[in-house]
Amino acid sequence: MQNLLHTYLFLIPLVVLILAEITKMLVEQVKTGSGHLRLFHPGGMPSSHSAFVTSLLIIVGKKLGVESVEFAIAFVFPSITWYDAFSSRHAIGEQAKILNRLQHWQHLTERLGHTLKEVVGGILFGALVTAMGVWIAG
Repeated sequence: MQNLLHTYLFLIPLVVLILAEITKMLVEQVKTGSGHLRLFHPGGMPSSHSAFVTSLLIIVGKKLGVESVEFAIAFVFPSITWYDAFSSRHAIGEQAKILNRLQHWQHLTERLGHTLKEVVGGILFGALVTAMGVWIAG
């Protein structure tokens, strides 16, 4: 396993994504008593998108260096993702709540984005799990 991770460091972000989704399901279960039973559900703590792109950013920095063009590109990608998660998608979810109150014929999904706390939770989760994965990969 150690050699596999060292050779294929880019597997770590995929593991981070899946672990973040499982964690999100468990947090929802503890918080509400009735968590959802599917992976890749919008919203929730931690933000799996934020965790994934943070992990990818760390891996690119470790593999190619923070001075590389690839790292610069990898830095822009998570920045857009983080902003979109707590700004644009969160605002769309708030609009869906209002529309659901105004009309009664169709229920729109309200949990599309994240709070800033959930995004920061995803960033920290991604960084921590990635650091452990890099340490295991040796």
